[in-house]
Amino acid sequence: MMLQQTRASVVVPYFERWRKRFPSIEALASASEEEVIKLWEGLGYYARARSLLEGARYLVAHHGGVLPQDTSDLAKVKGLGPYTIGAIQSFAFHQKSAAVDGNVARVISRLLCIEEEIDRPVVQKLLRKRVEELLPDTEPWVIMEALIELGAQVCLKKPDCNRCPLLDECLGYRLGRAELLPRKKQRVQVTALEREVFVIYHGKDFLVQKQQGKQVMAGLYEFPYLEKGEMPHSLYRGELFLRKKLNEVTHTFTRYKARLLPAIWKAKEKQEVLGHEWISVEHLSSLAFSSGHRRILTQLLEEHANLTH
Repeated sequence: MMLQQTRASVVVPYFERWRKRFPSIEALASASEEEVIKLWEGLGYYARARSLLEGARYLVAHHGGVLPQDTSDLAKVKGLGPYTIGAIQSFAFHQKSAAVDGNVARVISRLLCIEEEIDRPVVQKLLRKRVEELLPDTEPWVIMEALIELGAQVCLKKPDCNRCPLLDECLGYRLGRAELLPRKKQRVQVTALEREVFVIYHGKDFLVQKQQGKQVMAGLYEFPYLEKGEMPHSLYRGELFLRKKLNEVTHTFTRYKARLLPAIWKAKEKQEVLGHEWISVEHLSSLAFSSGHRRILTQLLEEHANLTH
């Protein structure tokens, strides 16, 4: 699940910390969402972390904390889709099961010269079927891993066809289509955002908000922000004094690219703000922040000693 939409080189240190803290399904199931999100901090796509937690609790409640092997049982676990189920069955239980990630989809689309857009559900189903047909009855997980590594090491976006052990069988190569495949649906256009971020403090306490519900950043903390050009007085009614502008931060998430313009403001008096809370500076680092606001926090901690309370 960590490897979904994230490079292995990025995942490794997170995986090692995760396994050390959560050595079993039961250990994860007993953790708080706050701890899970904090451990995941910086990896992005936080819905995966929440799904892992919910899935672990489901397994403890319905399977005694033991991961089932059957496809229908695995499909009931939160966060497990066809790829993850295939990977579990193949690598954990040594079943003949297709684990079709982006690497494998690229290999198979070129090998069989599949011209349809590979992110369509019907084509994804076809890819899984074709992979299963390629897997041998003896040690199928070895070939499954080989297909993943072939896509990761050789059959790249620009394929190194001369190194490929499947070159003679590759229909895409023979038809001169290898570099044009796989085809994908046109990406959703990225929306640009510009936000003023207000790092407001009084004494040693700073005002932050924890995103709630089904928001993209649910469970993560952020400093108060408004769209560019708006002043903090529209969210904080007390008197504020601008202390220091911080360096601009760029934050990309889902289909948005946000330009964050942070500044530190001193509040004359502490006031309650709906949806926000005051947190001491010593406690801020223990909270899980969204990646953009975490970089703002790093700047804040560097500047904090220079602030007069």
